[in-house]
Amino acid sequence: LQALRKTGLLTSDPRLRDCVHQMRQSSRDSPGPVMMDQKLFRRCVGNNIMLLTKAFRKKFIIPDFEQLTQHINRMYDNAQQQEAGQVSNKQTDILIHSLISGVHSVGDTKVPFCLQSCVKPLEYAIALHEFGSEHVHQFVGKEPSGFKFNKLSLNDEDKPHNPMVNAGAIVLSSLIKPHSNKAERFDHYLLSSCSFQSERDTGDRNYAIGYYLKEKKCFPDTADMTAALDFYFQLCSIEVTCESGSVIAATLANGGICPITGERVLSAEAVRNTLSLMHSCGMYDFSGQFAFHVGLPAKSGVSGAVLLVVPNVMGIMCWSPPLDRLGNSVRGIHFCQELVSHFNFHNYDNLRHFTKKHDPRNRSDEDSNKSVVNLMFAAYSGDLTALRRFALSAVNMEQRDYDSRTALHVAASEGHVEVVVFLTEVCKVNPHMKDRWGNTPLDDAMQFGHDVVVSALQEYIDGNAPCNTEEQKTTLDMYSTLKSIV
Repeated sequence: LQALRKTGLLTSDPRLRDCVHQMRQSSRDSPGPVMMDQKLFRRCVGNNIMLLTKAFRKKFIIPDFEQLTQHINRMYDNAQQQEAGQVSNKQTDILIHSLISGVHSVGDTKVPFCLQSCVKPLEYAIALHEFGSEHVHQFVGKEPSGFKFNKLSLNDEDKPHNPMVNAGAIVLSSLIKPHSNKAERFDHYLLSSCSFQSERDTGDRNYAIGYYLKEKKCFPDTADMTAALDFYFQLCSIEVTCESGSVIAATLANGGICPITGERVLSAEAVRNTLSLMHSCGMYDFSGQFAFHVGLPAKSGVSGAVLLVVPNVMGIMCWSPPLDRLGNSVRGIHFCQELVSHFNFHNYDNLRHFTKKHDPRNRSDEDSNKSVVNLMFAAYSGDLTALRRFALSAVNMEQRDYDSRTALHVAASEGHVEVVVFLTEVCKVNPHMKDRWGNTPLDDAMQFGHDVVVSALQEYIDGNAPCNTEEQKTTLDMYSTLKSIV
């Protein structure tokens, strides 16, 4: 466990749930101290073997996570020395969430605060994800405004300049679930009702912007301006901590795939456009300076939050309330500038390299062979987490090894029914493919006596075939349960 923590992985990481559960179960079942022999070790790591192998072999995106955390701690101490800013609360909290590898926090990262304008990239990304770029940009522009974020100003086409200013965010609020009632719209988010009321009661400037937008016919024809404003106030009032905020940043850094759950929550196009506008418009009137000196997508809020994205590497949430005259966190800006002075993230060269490398059309033979090995190893080990990640990364799940065997062959041979269900039901791997000996995955499952796998494959191949015996019914009921879980 101590070695695990040094890699940046936490025992609370959902991806390690099975591993930690097995260790705790063994401790409960034993009256005295438990020594981990090879059998127990294999049982504990079996479902997470690929993640743990990468961790201990330092094959993560950030190989030496412990060294990174030492630098972060020093930067945190330096940021604490910054005394400028106008808010009395001098607290500073930072949490970084590296993709795949680890999580590191400094300060009291569980203290809640309002997202305020840091919600705008998320709102824009959700709108893009649901409606597409062409529809969204009928109502909002893409260029920096050159004015304050709450200015009553539109571009030459009578649209808000971009989604990162108040006018743009208010218009976007009218697009999301426009035909739902208030409760249904608000149920999309975790909201703080008291801060929402405060936001609404002191939102005269935003009401003025709303009526200005209505006069200029910036809203969709069926939109309710008051409802859009209320929804915008609710979004700004979402309460987060540095912990939860860093997951938002890491999801944007990961191309829309949540690094905790492995689920795609935003489309790649939505994330790409969001990061572009964060880069050019995300830091109020300081956006140009920030792009020049830091060169990474970021968004600040008047609560003192700074959401920083390092594409394909990590997401960072800083919170320190003292603000400069432009409304940005003094210590948050200092931390971001010091971060890039210590580490070379290659800015968007890194993003372009990642896209090129992971485009199947540009994959070399060596990369392809490595992909097959990783796929087969995950199927052999029953590592469903790794297989989910491969599927979300557009890996061909029907790749064959030198014996023409697929991952489905391997999982069926080993009796990993959850993997078999995932590969067939979710990835739609062809169950009729034969290896060089003429065997299908069903043949392999029958040969090694894995009855539940046999039933799962037969159910998938034949549909709802009639059950002739009670044993078959029981087996198929078990399969149906597993299928619903997967």
